[in-house]
Amino acid sequence: MSVRRHHAALLGAVTAVAAAAAGLVGVTSSAANAASGCRVDYTVASQWAGGFVANIAITNLGDPLSNWTLGWSFGAGQTVSSGWGATFAQSGSGVTATNLSYNGSIGTGGSTSIGFQGTSGSSNPVPTAFTLNGVSCTGGVTGSPSGQPSPSRTPSPSPSPSPSQTPGGTATGLVGWATQNGGTTGGGNAGTVTVSSASALTSAIQGTTASVVRVSGTISCSGMLKVGSNKTIVGASGATIVGCGLNVSQAKNVIIRNLIFRDWDDDAINVQYSTNVWIDHNTLSHGYDGAIDVKRASDFVTVSWNRLFNHDKTMLLGHSDDNGAEDRGHLRVTYHHNWFDGTTQRHPRVRFGNPVHVFNNYYNRNSGYGVASTVEAGVLVEGNYFENVQDPYHRGEGSSAPGNLVARNNYLVGSGSGDAGGSVASIPYSYSLDTPSSVKSVVTAGAGAR
Repeated sequence: MSVRRHHAALLGAVTAVAAAAAGLVGVTSSAANAASGCRVDYTVASQWAGGFVANIAITNLGDPLSNWTLGWSFGAGQTVSSGWGATFAQSGSGVTATNLSYNGSIGTGGSTSIGFQGTSGSSNPVPTAFTLNGVSCTGGVTGSPSGQPSPSRTPSPSPSPSPSQTPGGTATGLVGWATQNGGTTGGGNAGTVTVSSASALTSAIQGTTASVVRVSGTISCSGMLKVGSNKTIVGASGATIVGCGLNVSQAKNVIIRNLIFRDWDDDAINVQYSTNVWIDHNTLSHGYDGAIDVKRASDFVTVSWNRLFNHDKTMLLGHSDDNGAEDRGHLRVTYHHNWFDGTTQRHPRVRFGNPVHVFNNYYNRNSGYGVASTVEAGVLVEGNYFENVQDPYHRGEGSSAPGNLVARNNYLVGSGSGDAGGSVASIPYSYSLDTPSSVKSVVTAGAGAR
């Protein structure tokens, strides 16, 4: 179906839904023990051949809710492949999205937002009805599909065919190395504490007791704040940490999500001697040293859906050529769907880790280089979109010896050809690749804090 025909079909569906919305529903819901009236705004943020990104705003028009489940059905075989802001489950055409521990409470007139990336066939009609805790909702459905980007040059051929992969990760969107070694759940369903000062944040993220720490407003601080095990640190909308960073040291099972970091005086996020860490949907800029650095035998890490801009040293993996005794057999990290927006270098710069998986990231105007594999590393650079990047990937960097790098199915627009060679260990987890030519629209629509 052409973009124009698809746009017309989508607008028709929107009109039909709007015409059907005759009034608000307010009845008793046993699931939340409150009268549930609700409005749902479903926006198709971007669309490409075979997939799309959708955002959903839920407004509570009834009594206050302490927990919620949103339900709907797809009409054309669409599926949810990953999401944020909720736990997604799908059976046939039916989909449910259940609140996370930090966003279950919605007061009367309050709202929360979730989103997902999905797959679709030749058509992608919008859902025609939603339920909140089993009660029908009414509301608007907005948005229109985006066409595929139009590059200024033909993409370079890939050096080898892409593997056949099955959709992977979990319904909450976690994909990659952090799914291994028992998985990464952070604070899970533990109680949520909301913090709005440096002292409260410092206290809340210490220790090993499972907890969900919700950051509200702007927190100014300096140095590095130590993060303990079994923590989810998540930002409310617009939550910002200024001047300092988070140090995940000798910890396990940590999630850092939906935060804005700027003007840090050391690293924004440092991971060392730690395992099972997921760094997701953050925005980072204007810092001193590394934005997201992983080092000193850390392992089983996923770095996903982050946006980085106005910064130099972006993501270091392995801090020294001389640290092989600690780092060999570790430093296994997945980097996917990150937006490197005009940043200079280290996207990432890798030592020792093998395999390190760099897939479906968007690189734009990176003046230094994209990916560097050095000192015994093995890096798979797969399905990324490089735009105006003269050195998209290479082996060796500075005084560090070349590592191994396999590049396949990358989309190069106004960019150099890159330097690849050697072999990389196999990827042990399932994952689903977006079409490389669609990565720019997918990532720019979904990356960063919300």
